[in-house]
Amino acid sequence: MSALNGWYWLIAALLMALVEVLLPVWLFLGLAIATAVMGLLLLAGLWGGSFGWALVVTGVLSGVIWVLLRRAMGVQHGQVKIWHDDINDNHP
Repeated sequence: MSALNGWYWLIAALLMALVEVLLPVWLFLGLAIATAVMGLLLLAGLWGGSFGWALVVTGVLSGVIWVLLRRAMGVQHGQVKIWHDDINDNHP
């Protein structure tokens, strides 16, 4: 893979980071970071695998980064709703 492909990965990472700003769901942030790491690996010449393996490694890395971000940031106040009463319970 040429070094130019690394630039394509970095551009894709920036686009995913932009999507994360527009739709803050943490999913795109992990994917953007993983894609940026793969782009940097390509530019540095440290990745010699195929495109398919690059996608697999990026996907796995994205999942790991998502878990780390979730642990670091935790659950935000109001993100999870806990119901104490069931709608089917007959309360006077």
